[in-house]
Amino acid sequence: MNAYNVRNGKELSGNVIIAEKVLERMRGLLGREGLQPGESLWIKPCNSVHTIGMRFPIDVIFLDMKSRVVAVKKNLLPNRITRIYFKAASVLELPCGIIDDTLTGIGDEIAFINM
Repeated sequence: MNAYNVRNGKELSGNVIIAEKVLERMRGLLGREGLQPGESLWIKPCNSVHTIGMRFPIDVIFLDMKSRVVAVKKNLLPNRITRIYFKAASVLELPCGIIDDTLTGIGDEIAFINM
């Protein structure tokens, strides 16, 4: 699955991994050395994340039910916790720099397309 910013057509991820089951969501990116270029983790449902025990920083995009961006966290370092975003229904975790590279911001819509 791919993820695109609808406003500008920029690809955020060419390999979206979905975490929907409880254990998948709990594990998230724990135990990994990092995200490969083009890879991301889409956690749903989710409105807050932590990087406790992780070995690398990430960019995080919080999405509402219509996949519109309600918040972004750039370069979220290991061993941190975000606040709860009550409008968020899911979270897209990405390699650092993707939010800036794709010019993604609050209000943008993210499209998820099966390839």
